[in-house]
Amino acid sequence: MRTLFAASLLATVAVVAAPAAARQLTIDDVASLSRIGAPTVSADGKWMVWAQRETDLAANRGRYDLWRLDLSRKGAKPEPLVAEPEVNENDPQIVGGTVYFSSNKGGDDAIWSVPVAGGAPRKLTGFQGGFGGFKVAPTADRILVWADRKPNAPSLAPAIEKKDPQAGEGRVYDKLFVRHWDTWVDGSHSQLFVLPLTAAGAPGDGVAIEHGLDGDAPSRPFGGGEEVSWSADGKTVYFALRIAGTTEPLSTNLDIWSAPADGSSAPVNLTPANRATDTLPTVSPDGRSLAWVAMKRPGFEADRQVLMLRDLASGQVRALTESWDRSVSSIAWSPDSKRLYVSVQDTQENPLFAVDPASGKVTRLTQQGHVSAVAATPKGAVIALNSLTAPDDFYAVASKGKPVRLTQVNAAKLAGIDMPSVTRFSFTGANNDTVWGYAVKPAGSTGKVPVAFMVHGGPQGSSDNSWSYRWNPAVFAGAGYGLVAVDFHGSTGYGQAFTDAISNNWGGWPLDDLKAGLKAATDKFGWLDGDRACALGASYGGYMMNWIEGRWPDRFKCIVQHDGVFDARAMAYETEELWFDEWEHGGKAYYEDPAAFEKWNPVNYVQNWKTPQLVITGERDFRIPYTQGIAAFTALQRRGIPSRLLVNPNENHWVLKPNNSRQWYREVLGWMDRWTAK
Repeated sequence: MRTLFAASLLATVAVVAAPAAARQLTIDDVASLSRIGAPTVSADGKWMVWAQRETDLAANRGRYDLWRLDLSRKGAKPEPLVAEPEVNENDPQIVGGTVYFSSNKGGDDAIWSVPVAGGAPRKLTGFQGGFGGFKVAPTADRILVWADRKPNAPSLAPAIEKKDPQAGEGRVYDKLFVRHWDTWVDGSHSQLFVLPLTAAGAPGDGVAIEHGLDGDAPSRPFGGGEEVSWSADGKTVYFALRIAGTTEPLSTNLDIWSAPADGSSAPVNLTPANRATDTLPTVSPDGRSLAWVAMKRPGFEADRQVLMLRDLASGQVRALTESWDRSVSSIAWSPDSKRLYVSVQDTQENPLFAVDPASGKVTRLTQQGHVSAVAATPKGAVIALNSLTAPDDFYAVASKGKPVRLTQVNAAKLAGIDMPSVTRFSFTGANNDTVWGYAVKPAGSTGKVPVAFMVHGGPQGSSDNSWSYRWNPAVFAGAGYGLVAVDFHGSTGYGQAFTDAISNNWGGWPLDDLKAGLKAATDKFGWLDGDRACALGASYGGYMMNWIEGRWPDRFKCIVQHDGVFDARAMAYETEELWFDEWEHGGKAYYEDPAAFEKWNPVNYVQNWKTPQLVITGERDFRIPYTQGIAAFTALQRRGIPSRLLVNPNENHWVLKPNNSRQWYREVLGWMDRWTAK
């Protein structure tokens, strides 16, 4: 169970750093933690390298260095590989005996290299205009770079544009998107370019390989290196791309494409028959197979992701995990190409599984915790693993036995902190289904504690056993709250039918589950003071806060609503990714079926609102625009309900800057303290 995992984890920490007087976790502790990135491992399994973020609170930013660990020596300690002050070194990749990485040394982003055994870093590229990321070919003779450039750019060289000094400042559009996530669209696309890599470096501006495809590779806003893959011989690039056209905001149709690395011919679409998502192309080390994940239903971004396999010689395609009612979220091949490592959500955990590419047989390799990154090794895999009470650290995973811990990155920073205990529980929810939740108890608490009732976003998401820097249950427990979270209908990790149950049902079964779940928790855990409860949530969770205001108005002492939908009609026309909002309300536009949107529209029940509410929004949030938060605050004020508004001018749908995060917790906990005080 979660509590046992956390106890064993912290016991190991205590051996390294003698604890001071025990105290509770705070947001200042969380903000100062080191954060490890995805590992990369050398082909011989000796070296592991990763980027590690350190937070500069004074500068209100993070800074990245490269670290390495000798996996061949038992008990070896991490050591810096490249760590220049005031310089960001990131995105490491080991090919042969060399670590390739990005660095902004000198002020411009470029690709650098350093021997994995240590030595002087060397700058490889000199192109201008910046880039989003890169991947070195396994043959170490080419570098794939993706960068934002004007459509059909022939190379990485930035376009020279003549500016009319008398032109206005207005942006003009003829099609959607006009803005996406947190950025106004400027007409550029993320495009793929290949540079030669020689002993002299990777000079020049490279060659474009997309031949004018209208779309972003990797996809925006979150796509990265997991959406591009080299062939084993370094001659072909595989990538995911959705054709933009005039329907991009309505389409989830990413396809897998292949393109010659020399740009000699146009890319070929390998998945044209599937109108839904195909993504995460990953070529086997022996060069024979291409793995990826595929959804079936166009327009649905939370459909089950089935692991697919293509024989690159014959073109034969097999669905490896069709009979497994779970959704694959990451892919890594073993070095001998005889095993696929995948991470999959399963009942509030995110374990690592191995899949046999011949038979499709699935074997679970980890139990508790959230696997956030995977790198295959000759002996198994290295994973980054976290939990509700522990940030990421690296572990070695073999085919049998428990994961072996490799690092204790934050041992000193967490020494002397008492983490809360976590207990899972289940109950009968809507549709007579079993629903799971967890309760987080403050360390050392005696007597009853007020309740923080947290509702996750998504809505197809999960309150799972994972560490968070934005909505951290351990911080709420550290502030004296018993946190309760419920994986209501629509949550992931319980099979696709359970996930589907929220669509066109936003305020129905999920609210039934929340009501039953809070009662089950307060009945089961005598230390929860159900009479002093606050509800809080963001995104879909924020929507639920507005829905609770009108449909469950007498239950809570206070509400915290962050980036939540207030008016479904306005949301249908203001949000950017239209496929999501329309799918969730029956698959049609608002003007085609207004009743489907109005059925679950919080604005229709403002007359019932009475609970004090803190409203939080970001001016750069284009997913649920800040006008939704302003409107909710206006409704609260007009009704004379105690309310407070926090607007972040430089944050999007999330709160990312360290000092903004600290302010967020001060405001949220201060609001809750005000209304739950005895």
